[in-house]
Amino acid sequence: MSLPMLESCIQYPIDDKTLLEVVPKAKDWALMHGAAMRSKSNFSPDALNFAPFILTPSSFPRKEFEKAVDLQCILNELMHFVAHDDEFLTTTLAETIKVDEFTRNLFNVYKKVLANGIQQPLSLGLIRSDLMLETCCPEITGKKCAYCCWKQVEINTIASGFGHLGPSSKAIQSFVLQELDHSDKISKMPENKALSGLCGGMIKAWELYGNPNAVIVFVIEDISYNICDQRFHEFYIRETKPNIKVLRKTLTEIHEQGKLGKNNELFIDGHEVSVVYFRAGYEPGHYHSQNEWDARYLVECSKAIKSPSIHYHLAGTKKVQQALATPGMLERFITDPEKVKAIGKIFTGLYSLDNNESGNASYEMALKDPERFVLKPQREGGGNNVYGADIPEALKSMSAVERSGWILMERIHPPITKGYMIRADGPMPPPLVDLVSELGIFGVIIGDSKTITTNYQAGHMLRTKLSTANEGGVAAGLGALDSPYLLDNCC
Repeated sequence: MSLPMLESCIQYPIDDKTLLEVVPKAKDWALMHGAAMRSKSNFSPDALNFAPFILTPSSFPRKEFEKAVDLQCILNELMHFVAHDDEFLTTTLAETIKVDEFTRNLFNVYKKVLANGIQQPLSLGLIRSDLMLETCCPEITGKKCAYCCWKQVEINTIASGFGHLGPSSKAIQSFVLQELDHSDKISKMPENKALSGLCGGMIKAWELYGNPNAVIVFVIEDISYNICDQRFHEFYIRETKPNIKVLRKTLTEIHEQGKLGKNNELFIDGHEVSVVYFRAGYEPGHYHSQNEWDARYLVECSKAIKSPSIHYHLAGTKKVQQALATPGMLERFITDPEKVKAIGKIFTGLYSLDNNESGNASYEMALKDPERFVLKPQREGGGNNVYGADIPEALKSMSAVERSGWILMERIHPPITKGYMIRADGPMPPPLVDLVSELGIFGVIIGDSKTITTNYQAGHMLRTKLSTANEGGVAAGLGALDSPYLLDNCC
């Protein structure tokens, strides 16, 4: 199937002489401005590589970008109410927790917290809704336009990263456009305040906690490869509010150093904690033993405001997202019919694989036409999905019960853009390649089970990959930083 191509930001190709001059400059600019990561293949805590990036911004229809921005507050609201619906979470995850140990462990923490009484009614949601443009080309629908509308890939409620690297990509590409004598194009790259927006949510939560001496804790992995993205959040908070101290702790360290006060205050290494921001804890490898699970439970039992709280974490599972796409389900959480209609339009096909009539029908559908689908487990962080022709073998290797730990999603066919992917190990000059992009819109929400006190859209990020690639995570080493170049006259 041939996919349509969006109009490029500038005329391609760029001649080799220009590339050999501008690419090294762009690499150095990225390193010197913190658009960088630690190497996974040659790790050193004292060394950084620039994060992979697209040399110039990738095209995206302005109308669809603005729709995504406008919808984010509604999605924030949806996820907030989902997270606070115990009956829905329990029913929806009932089959999944039978076969998925990690989700079961999360759910067990959740149920214990509910049984003992939630000590902190406020939750801080730092959310990212990921989307792709869905092609509307003749081979699919008979229409002749370059795209139809955007569809949601997933919504992230834990460790929604790239609040720093998203805006950084715009800065890199603005520098490159200037070097290429295309400064006039910069005005079509939308403003991106993701870093200040996300950090503003943490600062607001710190203020609501009410203790000016309390600290914010970032829960981190044992080794943080995506160090710049995390550190710039910390540095922004420290520079904006010098009296707020930020600590970085692993779950293991929280187990060793954490305790509850007489009123369920969380103390870590002697500091009272107001806000806990999870940049780890979203995959099984972050829990080495029962100690790490005990640490997670300790945090959840405390008065600290969590991002995410355990119920927000569960609300972001793939199974919950699949359940939300079933007809009539959105009305359970959103009463405004116009909002329901707007959300419903963004869902692509999401299907249960539970061991029942509906799940069995989905199973047969996937075996019959696997290229239509992506098979997704209850995991975050990239690299976990099964695509196309690999799906039948994966499904046949599972029992009917095991399948309930996965969902089936229809593949999205985004239009293609042209560009240059710049990687540390890439050829020079870089080749002109076909690319596809995934846009993430950030949102911040704070509230309890009955009242939302803060709700806003908080910037964006764009990840771009080769059009032939399945996975596209930058931290996983498969995609590249990018920014949208907004097209006004795109049908």
